Amino acid sequence: MVKLTMIARVTDGLPLVEGLDGGRDQKDADFYKQQAKLLFKNLSRGHNEASRMSIETGPNFFHYIIEGRVCYLTMCDRSYPKKLAFQYLEDLKNEFERVTGDQIETAARPYAFIKFDTFIQKTRKLYLDTHTQRNIAKLNDELYEVHQIMTRNVQEVLGVGQKLDQVSEMSSRLTSESRVYADKAKDLNRQALIRKWAPVAIVVGIVTMLFWVKSKIW
Repeated sequence: MVKLTMIARVTDGLPLVEGLDGGRDQKDADFYKQQAKLLFKNLSRGHNEASRMSIETGPNFFHYIIEGRVCYLTMCDRSYPKKLAFQYLEDLKNEFERVTGDQIETAARPYAFIKFDTFIQKTRKLYLDTHTQRNIAKLNDELYEVHQIMTRNVQEVLGVGQKLDQVSEMSSRLTSESRVYADKAKDLNRQALIRKWAPVAIVVGIVTMLFWVKSKIW
């Protein structure tokens, strides 16, 4: 069963459309929507380069395809055929590209194409029953294969992004600390020079003053 469908711009992770099964628990829906948005953010940072992937998350699977810098993602029951899930996404992709054209890059707000949800819901209904003649024919279509599509765990996928962010944060922190260290080193060198040459300057100053006083007296 197709439970959740989201379309997002890969360049910045901006959600463009969302299609949701209204009969599901809202807390459950929010949890998986949040995971989907984190996946979009990871994709926008270039953490996953696969154009097609299945991601295990609890009793469900996220499936996504990336085409034209747009990510089409759906979440289905673990038992739902992977082949149908990706054909469902292909149908969405073809229609979304047709109706939006070059508007995707200029979208400035989340869910700018929310009207596309009508098509999502209509298409979703066609894929609900896996035993219809139509869907059986799609499952038997030997020209459409999904065996080579990688499957990963959601913690593994999101964890990669978190680790990379930690490395980036650590690198920034080390750079900042290096600057502080360099400034402190300059201050220490300056203080060392003062300690080294201050006595000499004082002696020279005293001698100069004595000569000046002597010249005034005489």
